Amino acid sequence: MNAQRSTHRNSRPDDASPWIVSTRELARRPGTMRTLQRTAPAPGGDEAIGIEGVIGVPEGSGVEMDLSLESVTEGVYLSGTAVVPLTGECSRCLDPVHDELEIRIGELFAYPDSTTEETTDSDEIPRLVDERIDLTQLVRDAVVTDLPMAPLCRDDCRGLCSECGERWADLPADHGHEILDPRWAALRERLSSGE
Repeated sequence: MNAQRSTHRNSRPDDASPWIVSTRELARRPGTMRTLQRTAPAPGGDEAIGIEGVIGVPEGSGVEMDLSLESVTEGVYLSGTAVVPLTGECSRCLDPVHDELEIRIGELFAYPDSTTEETTDSDEIPRLVDERIDLTQLVRDAVVTDLPMAPLCRDDCRGLCSECGERWADLPADHGHEILDPRWAALRERLSSGE
């Protein structure tokens, strides 16, 4: 998945998916609220959450969500947090990176036939489909927005030696390479051969 915001899908949600939330009990009564704690397995493949080849949420790992749903005049406002595990590669030394990210979520899902639905595009404000919310795209967009473009194993990572390619963390403090100006290479060869 690239780091651009994707549009919300409006196809019929799969009731068996832990990413689907029913809003039926809110019954379009403004002010009615419901809280929800849920852990859902992170999707993979084309649905993967992350920046491909850089950092992301491992497929099947638990995404912990603590959410509040509130019925408002134009739809259902969903807010809360999600905590996701992250794996990737350090952009300096290429070591594995393991971290955790907590994101804040806040989104209005418009009712069918509401003024909001009629006056906005579906990629601006997502819609309720059969009184259900698909959380997948909402969480994916929020996570990708907060991911580091250049993840680090630690803030002070020095990366790799540009000469030998070894990790600076594994090299002795006095590590260095003699850099000889190529114009002096012939003279050095003559001196080392004893001429």
